[in-house]
Amino acid sequence: MPFSRSERPLYEVKAGLFKGLSHPFRIRLLELLADGEEHTVAELQEATGLEASHLSQHLAVLRRHRLVASDRRASHVYYRLAHADVAELLAVARRLLADIVAADSARAADVAALPELPR
Repeated sequence: MPFSRSERPLYEVKAGLFKGLSHPFRIRLLELLADGEEHTVAELQEATGLEASHLSQHLAVLRRHRLVASDRRASHVYYRLAHADVAELLAVARRLLADIVAADSARAADVAALPELPR
């Protein structure tokens, strides 16, 4: 079923949201900002170990997809989550991750319990 003209832009925004989440460092940055505080670029760089240019690129993607907001004050730029719901989304993703990892661990135990193959 194709998208209607009115639906397509909404799905593009939604896809952009997931694109913003599609890199491990961007997820880590969002987790750092999920404490509800504002953080400077220097703080985020220290916490992630990213080079300034790479950090800047990741923050630009997060800004473009409206996941973070920033303010410049004097010589510092401060970042924060653009929406409190992003922190909730991260919490749900963490619970889902825990379920997936637990299921994989259970399967690994099942494989280990299989009878040995003949040689």
